Amino acid sequence: MRFGIVIPNCGGDYADPRFVAEVAHEAEEAGWDGFFVWDHISDKWAPEVSDPWIMLSAIAMRTHRLKLGTMVTPIPRRRPWKLSRELVTLDHLSGGRIILGVGIGGGAEYTDYGEQADNKLHAEMLDESLELLEELWTGEPVNHQGQHYTVQHVRYLPRPVQQPRIPIWVASVWPNKNPQRRAARWDGIVPIGKGLGPLEQMSPADEQACEEFVRAQQSPERAAQPYDHIHWGVLEGKDAEADRALVEEYSQVGVNWWLENITWSRGTLEEQRERIRKGPPGVR
Repeated sequence: MRFGIVIPNCGGDYADPRFVAEVAHEAEEAGWDGFFVWDHISDKWAPEVSDPWIMLSAIAMRTHRLKLGTMVTPIPRRRPWKLSRELVTLDHLSGGRIILGVGIGGGAEYTDYGEQADNKLHAEMLDESLELLEELWTGEPVNHQGQHYTVQHVRYLPRPVQQPRIPIWVASVWPNKNPQRRAARWDGIVPIGKGLGPLEQMSPADEQACEEFVRAQQSPERAAQPYDHIHWGVLEGKDAEADRALVEEYSQVGVNWWLENITWSRGTLEEQRERIRKGPPGVR
């Protein structure tokens, strides 16, 4: 089991890139394995919003070992060729530590800017964008004529540090099946239970059902490769034995990344700083 921190990129001190980078440094010193930030642009969640890519750049400069990334980027509101450049630059800046979390997003972050709130359309755009990103990351000449994107006579260099490409984790709302099928084709799944509150987490039984469904969609070749199953969890950090026991329940059903869900519902980032400094429960 590996352990990460996930925080909003908005709201009070969560939106302060200098402070967040310092907290990420402290998380690395405390033994956490990853540090991830939300990717929102609207003030729907909180009035103060920082760009996640600049925030991740600051974190990359203050850390050496942590895996870094977005949880998650709604790619349909991005130009995939621009996103490709940003990710490869971050991969080089961090020495090959970037993970891309993806989803379709929705709601105000489309409609407030005059864009369609069409989940089916966004799912199509997400799938095509992922294919295009994979093509661009090869460093070979790309000519892409798709339903939503056209790229002609381009070659993107440098290639990512990570080969054959930057890992991609796919978000889903369990038990919706189409996102699980999409996730099966890539490097990991980030399920969130439908209707859960901000500090509620999927049960081990639901995580097991998700794991079994995703694995059933994979080819034997894909199933034989490493695959990440990410759980959004809450550990109080007050009873190490109880925390280890809870994590072990999830480990037994296929979860291999625990992302500690640090949000305003638990207080300011300053208030959660001591919790982060305590580190993960030490289950490996």
